[in-house]
Amino acid sequence: MSELALTINGTRRSVEASPEESLLTVLRNRLDLTGTKYGCGEGQCGACTVLLDGRPVRSCRTAVAEAAGRKVTTIEGLARKGRLHPVQAAFLEAEAFQCGYCTPGMIVAAVGLLQSNPNPDDEEIAGHLTGNICRCGTYPRILEAVRNAARTSRKASRS
Repeated sequence: MSELALTINGTRRSVEASPEESLLTVLRNRLDLTGTKYGCGEGQCGACTVLLDGRPVRSCRTAVAEAAGRKVTTIEGLARKGRLHPVQAAFLEAEAFQCGYCTPGMIVAAVGLLQSNPNPDDEEIAGHLTGNICRCGTYPRILEAVRNAARTSRKASRS
C-alpha cells in the first residue's frame, strides 16, 4: 500500500492504495464516488468511463498510480454550482436512458468528445461512443442528447 495524491473533481485527495489497484475500485470503494459504474471489468463496456486530464479512460483498466498527480473527473464532478453540465441536462431532456447503468459513462465520454470537438457530426459522435454499450438500446436518444448538448454549449460560448 502507498499513499497516493489524486485530484478528483477539482479536490486534492490522499488515498491509501496499492499502485496497481484500479482507479475504479479506489473511486467506488475508498472515496465513495459510486456514480462511476463497474460493468465488465475489461474496459469493453464503458460504464466506468472517467476523464483523466480531460480525456475519457476506462477506470477499470487504469491503475490508480496512473492517475496520481493528474486531474480525474467523474460523473459527480460535472455539475457546477448546483447546475447540471449541458450534457447531463441534454440526457435528461432527451430521455437518453432507460435503466441508467451506462448513463454516467456515456455522459462522461460525451463530455470528453465535446471538449475536444465542440461541433461533432453524427458519425463522429457515434464513433466516439462506440466503446460505450447501452444494453437498453437508447442509442438514437443518446445521439440526440449529445447533438443537443453540443448545440447548447456552442450557444453558451457565443454569449
